[in-house]
Parts: sequence; C-alpha cells; structure tokens
Amino acid sequence: MIKQSIIDALNNQVEMEAGASQLYLAMASWADAKGLEGVSEFLFAHSDEERMHMLKLVRFINERGGMAIIPSLHMPKQDFNNLHEVFQMVLDHEIKVSEHINQIVDLTLAEKDYATHNFLQWYVSEQIEEERLARIILDKLKLIGDDKGGMYLFDRDISTFNAEN
Repeated sequence: MIKQSIIDALNNQVEMEAGASQLYLAMASWADAKGLEGVSEFLFAHSDEERMHMLKLVRFINERGGMAIIPSLHMPKQDFNNLHEVFQMVLDHEIKVSEHINQIVDLTLAEKDYATHNFLQWYVSEQIEEERLARIILDKLKLIGDDKGGMYLFDRDISTFNAEN
C-alpha cells in the first residue's frame, strides 16, 4: 500500500496538471479569439495532454490503494499581451511542474517507494521535453520580433513543433 505522504504529494501533482490544462485552455481560447489558429490548436492539444497527465496520476494513485482527489480549480488568467507572454508563462509553469515532480521523486526515495519512483520517471522525461519545447518556441518568437510575415509563418507552422525539434 502506498504511504499517505506520497498520496498527498501525488494529489498535489494532480492539481498542478489540472491547473496546467486549464491555463493552456485559456491561452488557446485567447489565441483563437485573436485569429491565431495554429497557436490555438497547439495550445488546445497541450491542454488535452496535461489532462492526460492528470488522469495517469489519478489512475496510478487509485491502483496503488490510495484515493485520488479531484481538485476544484481557480480561474486561470484570461487575457495576454502577446505570444511571448503566453509562452514565457508556459515555460515558467513547466519549470515549476518539473521542480514539484523532482520533490516527489526525492520523497519516493526517502520513503523507499520504488514503484512510485519508477512511475515518476516518465514524468521526469516528459518535463525535460516540455521545457525544451517552450524554450524553442520562445527562441523562435524572439527571432520573429514584430515581423508580421514571420508571425504569420510561425502561426502556420507551430503545429509542426514538437519535443523532437
């Protein structure tokens, strides 16, 4: 049976993943309203991905004999100044998630819960990819600057961005 301290830490991660999904959904809606179809589709997909990360945790907690808690969520920010702000927030959030996952990994080692430690390795790898992708996008936005043609191409091509770029 999984220890309560680990259940609590994993439930906190459930809330973080759910919050990320909501934040990216709000960003997607903002981009959609601004006519940034490519960016909105990219962010809608990332919102779904974060929800899947949450569900994976929920199932794991329950399979190990704990009970996953589905949190209520605060309304995320709804309006943004520009895409640089959006993707800087994405990067900042992903760094925060990585730090939290690393804390849970430390806890699993301290508690000698090697099954949960093994499970979390997928999240560790995923976070490396998520942070890298956000940095790549920010680098591209810096290159584009205020160039409208560059922004058009960025919006058109963002669906091809992934962790392997």
